[in-house]
Amino acid sequence: MEYRRTAVIKLDTPDEADASLRETVEQFKHCANTASEWCWHGDDGYHVTSKAKAERALYDRLRDETDLTANLVQKGIRRAVEAVKSGVERLKRGENTSQPHFSADSAVYDKRSATFHRDYVSLSTVNGRIECDYILPDGSETPPTKYVSDEDFEFRMAHLQYRDGDWYLHASMRKVEADEESPDSESKHRTVLGVDLGVNNLAVASTGRFWSADEFNHWRREYEKRRGALQQCGSRHAHENIESVGQKEYGRFEIYLHTVANELIEEALEHDVRTIVFEDLTHIRENIPEATWQHVWAFRRLYEYVEYKAEEHGVQAVQVDPRNTSKRCSTCRFTHVANRSGATFECQQCRYENHADYNASKNIGLQYLRRRQNADDGGAPVDVRLNRGTLNVSGEYVPSASGEA
Repeated sequence: MEYRRTAVIKLDTPDEADASLRETVEQFKHCANTASEWCWHGDDGYHVTSKAKAERALYDRLRDETDLTANLVQKGIRRAVEAVKSGVERLKRGENTSQPHFSADSAVYDKRSATFHRDYVSLSTVNGRIECDYILPDGSETPPTKYVSDEDFEFRMAHLQYRDGDWYLHASMRKVEADEESPDSESKHRTVLGVDLGVNNLAVASTGRFWSADEFNHWRREYEKRRGALQQCGSRHAHENIESVGQKEYGRFEIYLHTVANELIEEALEHDVRTIVFEDLTHIRENIPEATWQHVWAFRRLYEYVEYKAEEHGVQAVQVDPRNTSKRCSTCRFTHVANRSGATFECQQCRYENHADYNASKNIGLQYLRRRQNADDGGAPVDVRLNRGTLNVSGEYVPSASGEA
């Protein structure tokens, strides 16, 4: 049985936190109102009520125009789309309505942009993460203290709202009590999809699916040639054309990255995966020294696209420390620089051979499993999804059909 409650929690916000929250909310409203304007006036004369279409059209622009995280930009767009949908329904019923406008000081947070604790919350803002203590009634049975202090109630998402000089979280909470006659869904095996990023193959999944970077690299070189030729001219017109070339370059790459992101999510859903694991991109230039700035930009954009698109399907995207994932054998875990030679991986200990990027993708999935195991968070066992079968945390291959992993 499931119980849902909304806990209205007052926050303790020092001056610095208050300023960060105010600017964050202003930029969130900018995203929502920009999306509302675009969706209401529509495409080819029609109102836009598709979240995916609005995100494709506006996400990159709003990421550039604001300092918000990818998740908050996405939430601002989606808030506008939902409001436009409601307006369209009223129009269909013959009711008077107008373009939605967002003036209330509020923003939407979920567990990607907020970390909910029992006595405080950590929120993403334009100035990084801030922590705000809860101001709760003393009585343990008095809401919202009753729900916040109950470990069985799980925070799902929250609306941050400013009113009467104070900040409040309207937190959606859920408590699930297992049905004694039904098997606990948490006891079922779950699987993750490991994804390796690279210069020759933009992405390689642990299921063995490859997304070649040939097209990306071809157009990267072509645009570099065009910019170089224009820079030699040195005229004002040439500089204006350089900017135009840059816009075309980004536009082409973004279409390609959206396609790869969609296909990665489809791959996850096809294999019943609920977590897509990427390598941490913080030091990507050190890990992939041959990567250009366009590659680094593409890796980060791809992760952001997968992160916000996957949420609609109940899939999460996470990052793990990528150290040694390219040098470690996914079969016996022997780690040595000699294991990898270009695109070829051959373990010097157990002689396992495969494509180096594919081996790395399996290690990235295994890295997440080991991190989860070390955290001792309990829950269901998790395996890395392969094309045929799975890998468990010990690197043991469990086939689901005949074939080599």
